[in-house]
Amino acid sequence: MTDGLSKEQAEAIWAPWRVEYFQAEHRTGRDFLTEAAQATNDADHLVVTRRKTAFLIMNKYPYSAGHLMAVPYRKIVNMADFTDAEVLELWSLAIHAQKLLDKAVRAQGFNIGWNLGRASGAGVDDHLHIHIVPRWIGDSNFIAVVAGTRVIPEGLRPLYDRFIAIQDDLA
Repeated sequence: MTDGLSKEQAEAIWAPWRVEYFQAEHRTGRDFLTEAAQATNDADHLVVTRRKTAFLIMNKYPYSAGHLMAVPYRKIVNMADFTDAEVLELWSLAIHAQKLLDKAVRAQGFNIGWNLGRASGAGVDDHLHIHIVPRWIGDSNFIAVVAGTRVIPEGLRPLYDRFIAIQDDLA
């Protein structure tokens, strides 16, 4: 091995859900946000909440456990194109996400924001959305720096089910 570790010293980090990315993403030619916006089975697309102009969805490839996104149904590229109703609803969903994450994963902080354009790191740069990323004191560690890998301690489906169950208590 080129990094100085022998085969016996190297450890594997298993992330079996990652195979879904290679097998399922972009089957229809539409982006996953548009697919989720038009879906009728929310659980299959990890849609947590639907409102009139926007919805809340789990990030399938999260930065941290519970990473959520507030997304307008309309495909919008420029923030200036949002209607007032969309702006209010997106912000309301970000607040709802924070409440869900407080209760579900006991987040101690949040990164909430937009990636506008590919240069900012947007994975889907033609369908704007707000990221709501839970954070914890001491949650950054060496693995992301030295291995370029993130460790997500909980599966998407169990966390999705918990969000759905908690949501009724928040209403």
